[in-house]
Amino acid sequence: MKAPRLTLAVLFLNACAMAPQAPSDSEPEPEPAPQLTAAMPEVAAPAPPAPPARVSVPPMFEAERQEIKDRLRNLPSIDRTAPVDDLWQRIRFGFGLPDLDSALVREKTRYYAARPDYLQRIFDRSRRYLYHIVDEIERRGLPTELALLPMVESAFNPMAYSRAHASGIWQFIPGTGKRFELEQNWWYDERRDIVESTSAALDYLEKLYEMHGDWHLALASYNWGENAVARAIAKNRAAGRPGDYSSLAMPAETREYVPKLQALKNIIANPEPLGIDIATIPNQPYFATVTKLRDIDVQLAARLAEMPVEEFIALNPGFSRPYIRASVTPRIVLPADKVDVFHDNLEALGERSLVSWKTYYPKAGESFESIAKKHGMTVGQLREVNGISARGKAVPRLLVVPISATAAAASSRKLPLMYAPPIPVTTKRIFHTVKRGETLTSIANRHRVSAEDLKRWNGVSSAVAGRKLAVEVRAVAKPKRKRARS
Repeated sequence: MKAPRLTLAVLFLNACAMAPQAPSDSEPEPEPAPQLTAAMPEVAAPAPPAPPARVSVPPMFEAERQEIKDRLRNLPSIDRTAPVDDLWQRIRFGFGLPDLDSALVREKTRYYAARPDYLQRIFDRSRRYLYHIVDEIERRGLPTELALLPMVESAFNPMAYSRAHASGIWQFIPGTGKRFELEQNWWYDERRDIVESTSAALDYLEKLYEMHGDWHLALASYNWGENAVARAIAKNRAAGRPGDYSSLAMPAETREYVPKLQALKNIIANPEPLGIDIATIPNQPYFATVTKLRDIDVQLAARLAEMPVEEFIALNPGFSRPYIRASVTPRIVLPADKVDVFHDNLEALGERSLVSWKTYYPKAGESFESIAKKHGMTVGQLREVNGISARGKAVPRLLVVPISATAAAASSRKLPLMYAPPIPVTTKRIFHTVKRGETLTSIANRHRVSAEDLKRWNGVSSAVAGRKLAVEVRAVAKPKRKRARS
């Protein structure tokens, strides 16, 4: 009785082979974000987002709205009575979105099935992040198909950066990132932070589902914007047409968005008939967080964890500079089996400085050439570590430069940091006059910086009464609000 099933599988594969589709302009294979060494086009700093316009949507009765909220809270939970070793199987068990069956879904399924190497790259990248994402989705009681959404958004490339300035695996644009409290500063961009961006993305998706009561419309809103979808629904209803996803007029990208997710769901649900091999992902945490850091070079942090720096950046893609400012981001992510190694190696270093970089405030009239020469760098290296494109003409008011000639020589080695778009500097320099009895530690505690930083910024080893010390503090001392957890 197996012959008919095998015949159907062969026929399906033949159909895929008979109608291969070369990538078109509308379906490019996502490329990795450009590296700092590449000549980058000038990117204008995005203007502060305008408040979203209010859109008139046909009113929803309170009882209906409450029904949607109840439905969101009461989605079926996953049966955990039997242990699951494969994370993919855990994801399959939690599928809960309504299936979409259309010619476009079948087209996208053929598209992905004809590109097994591309799929494999996506699956390989996803191994680092999927356990955390699935865990967070299940904690909220959401359908596990949402864990596949970064495949559509970014191909699970944490360095993905679009022409619309969307960044990270969930592709937040700056304005939406701010709405969901993803901090974006000169040192760090939480839109690329795996933990923070995942939490924000699921907050946003929950909000969109509550708004529409329909997952397809929620997903379309995530891609196109809730106001655009609301206007399209209102337009259809005013014309007496249905307001469901399949009936709306929308851009081609949004039209293909849900079918792409459905196609990936189809493949992951049953890969064998399509000739796709999906390797098992262990159903256990891939990474753990390390807090209470000191300032430390990115390369040194990777070395202490005994891992390639490229892997360190893949788990910590939010960093935009070659060293980590603990006062800005006092947390790193490491493979779960590397945390103890990192702590042991860090302890062995004792109290020695862990950074070979310092901040530098250019003086009036200084050029990239003069600053680079002063610190033993090439202009290309100076631009690279500061995320400045080759077309950038103006010298910014804050740079990072090597502390010593040894550090300058080390900077010639390529750092796998992403090109960081222009983001306002959120630190400023002030000066503190040392009073009698003050120490570097007491001054550091007063300004909420480290004594090690004070030493490095001023080239001193102790506090001398009457001397002025430069201190770098946050420009806006506004504490970050914590997102409410559902």
